[in-house]
Amino acid sequence: MFDLKGQVAVVSGASSGLGQQIALAFARQGASLVILARRLERLEEFKPKLLEAGAADVAAYKCDVTNTDEINSVAVKVEQQFGKVDILLNCAGSSKDKGVLEMSDEEWDFTIATDETSVFKMTRAFASIMKKHHYGRIINIASMYGLVGNTEIHTVAYHASKGAVVNFTRAVAAELAMDGITCNAICPGYFETELTKAVLDTDRFQEFAKAHVPMQRYGKPGELDAAAVFLASKEASYVTGLIMPVDGGYTCI
Repeated sequence: MFDLKGQVAVVSGASSGLGQQIALAFARQGASLVILARRLERLEEFKPKLLEAGAADVAAYKCDVTNTDEINSVAVKVEQQFGKVDILLNCAGSSKDKGVLEMSDEEWDFTIATDETSVFKMTRAFASIMKKHHYGRIINIASMYGLVGNTEIHTVAYHASKGAVVNFTRAVAAELAMDGITCNAICPGYFETELTKAVLDTDRFQEFAKAHVPMQRYGKPGELDAAAVFLASKEASYVTGLIMPVDGGYTCI
């Protein structure tokens, strides 16, 4: 089960963090990978690792997921090269962390554009290709912060954008169900990446995790893989509109 051989997977945000982790998971299942990010040099460095992991083929494209023209141009190139797109993982994102009283218009607009509007633009471009083949698996990386508030970090625009991704996922799932396309969201909790490791490894955060995360720890590299591979698989054909927290139990209490 969960073999992705013969499948073409497009992964945004593949130059670091969770995007790279999940791209590697797809590669291990034999998929062909199209990796996207603004830093093309990072993607080129990453390509050999995907091939070593088992990817059938790898293509890398520079793509700013807030730029409609760049997205549409890459979508055309991917369709020309591979003929189809089976899987879309919307993983690119960034955030300006401020509270509602301190956040500027520019910081709000940046976060919403990067974490919410980009998911719409990417889905519009690549689901159009999926529809031609009456098959597709769209996976949006939201966040547990799209389901709840928090008292640890003031990041109101991030909460708003990820909450929007959650209900965008439901809307797309309903709209595209008859086109053979599923759309689901994963809501990660605290996960170690190159950007978060310094914070997660502090004594302060360790105490916070013990108090607020039932498993009393943050997520380890690879612990999102099973969820992503399942939702990307042919076997998940009757699963759509699912909002799946992978958060050590944070949102269950």
